[in-house]
Amino acid sequence: MSLTSSLQSLNLSSSFLHGSASLSLLSKPDSSLSHQPFKTPTFLPPIRAMKYMQGKVVCATNDKTVSVEVVRLAPHPKYKRRVRKKKKFQAHDPDNQFQVGDFVQLEKSRPISKTKAFIAVPIPSKKGKQEKEETGELGIPLESKQPEEQQA
Repeated sequence: MSLTSSLQSLNLSSSFLHGSASLSLLSKPDSSLSHQPFKTPTFLPPIRAMKYMQGKVVCATNDKTVSVEVVRLAPHPKYKRRVRKKKKFQAHDPDNQFQVGDFVQLEKSRPISKTKAFIAVPIPSKKGKQEKEETGELGIPLESKQPEEQQA
């Protein structure tokens, strides 16, 4: 009984017990220079989860709608090998310009209908790739592309 009476006689009223103490009192003491809040740099672009997807048109029979199959590589849950996973998306094609077999880029947009939330955009051509094929890897024209006067 003396133990319980001694515990009751102790004054256990503390601001920490009642939750009125701020968390800044609990943190480690440090210099006044480190109290400045961390600012994110303004030159960095905002992080977006998905910018665009690329896929192949598999169905273009509907008016202003194309069905695009997007292939991605994902690790197998058990064997950890990368496996191709395919998913079909409905995309808006306002001019009906895409045919079956075309490669398109899907850009996210507001929902156009129940199943359409993407807009199909043609993939921009890479000019550097075509120039490399005409000239060699070293920038020298291929023998077949040179004029006939120099070959003789």
